[in-house]
Amino acid sequence: MASVRSHESIELITYSEVIEVSGYVGNFKVKIRKKPRYVDESKCTGCGTCQDKCPMKADSEFDLGIGKRKVIYTPFPQAVPNVPVIDRERCTYFIKGKCRACEKFCEAKAIDFEQTEKIIDLDVGCIIIATGFDSFDPSPMSHFGYGRYDNVITGFQFERMSSASGPTGGKIVLKDGSAPRSLAILHCIGSRDLNYHEYCSRVCCMYSLKFAHLIREKIPDAEIYDLYIDLRCFGKGYEEFYNRLQEEGVNFIRGRAGEVTDVAENPEEDGRLVVLCEDTLISRQRRLPVDMVILSNALEPRADAGEVAKLFSISRSKDGFFMEKHPKLDPVATTTDGVFVTGCCQGPKDIPDTVAQASAAAARVMAMISKGSVEIEAATAVIEEEFCSGCKTCISLCPYNAISFNDDKKVSVINEVLCKGCGTCAAACPSGAITSRHFTTEQIMAQLEGVLV
Repeated sequence: MASVRSHESIELITYSEVIEVSGYVGNFKVKIRKKPRYVDESKCTGCGTCQDKCPMKADSEFDLGIGKRKVIYTPFPQAVPNVPVIDRERCTYFIKGKCRACEKFCEAKAIDFEQTEKIIDLDVGCIIIATGFDSFDPSPMSHFGYGRYDNVITGFQFERMSSASGPTGGKIVLKDGSAPRSLAILHCIGSRDLNYHEYCSRVCCMYSLKFAHLIREKIPDAEIYDLYIDLRCFGKGYEEFYNRLQEEGVNFIRGRAGEVTDVAENPEEDGRLVVLCEDTLISRQRRLPVDMVILSNALEPRADAGEVAKLFSISRSKDGFFMEKHPKLDPVATTTDGVFVTGCCQGPKDIPDTVAQASAAAARVMAMISKGSVEIEAATAVIEEEFCSGCKTCISLCPYNAISFNDDKKVSVINEVLCKGCGTCAAACPSGAITSRHFTTEQIMAQLEGVLV
């Protein structure tokens, strides 16, 4: 990230969002809203004094609610640029008109409460979308007790807890501050489930194994239970890591957990969580008393994926992720020329696959830029102006926004760069003014005759 920040050919526009996209490959017009940080990026040195002096705190989004942050804060450690932002909704100055402690102690005079949002207009040739994913909220799966029991946490919360830069300094602790004696890791929470997400999230098995290894490292005598449907250790060195954990004494139980409860049936279970499951390898029902339950929750499309898809005129698959042009032959391109997708916005994947896909998307963009010209589809629609009645039926039906209306000639006009030759406009035109190149009625009839003869 630091290399990107310092690269002379890269301009970072952070704390911003795209609000409008128009044009086509090689000639996109992009409008960006840059939100106010209330901190002058050109003056801020990233010293952190303003955060130290701020008296107000709020739940940390980065720590997923298990830690706190100041109202003026840096979104995450090693953020680029290392410039804080003021949470306007919780800032005492914006609520009550007083405080301004951050401004008083800032030696660089970088605090600017008068900042307003800016609109930035850009001309770009290609667009790469890498919006990432959301973590599945397991609250609707009430039988696991997330949100009801203090020590039932998600995998992402455990990740922050076990991180040296996390809210507990890397210590694995219960709500009361003590170390757990036994832990259960439950796989496929929200994944491979007909009621939530049918797909496999791909990363859950391996990050669950990583959690087991971290627990063994930090709490050597802990009892660790790993409940799985089947382990998908598909990568280089992954199976070897699984075998290593077996040697470390992790208890692997093949079977999906049925319920997490605090109802004790014997003294050993008093005051603890109990995981009810079926061990399918020995065909037995089991009750596992543990102190902490870690839910390996699914990766799912971001909440605003639908709006982003409309903004960039791309499609989504039935699972909600952005759809690629072809899953095997063209996994980074989309049906809109010049718009590419990479990372988990296209589907769940781990870090090596994400890096490979990102490199592929960058290579495709560089190839288009260096070539200097773009080949377009030959099978596009064409309008015969003398037959066009100007009814505009085709404009509202075109899924690629490739048709506009010429007010001077009173006829519709097709942008061949945007047109993908889907035939929707040709089929709907009441006056028969639109035809598809290389897919005319005569050609179709000739193909039928060739098949039938």
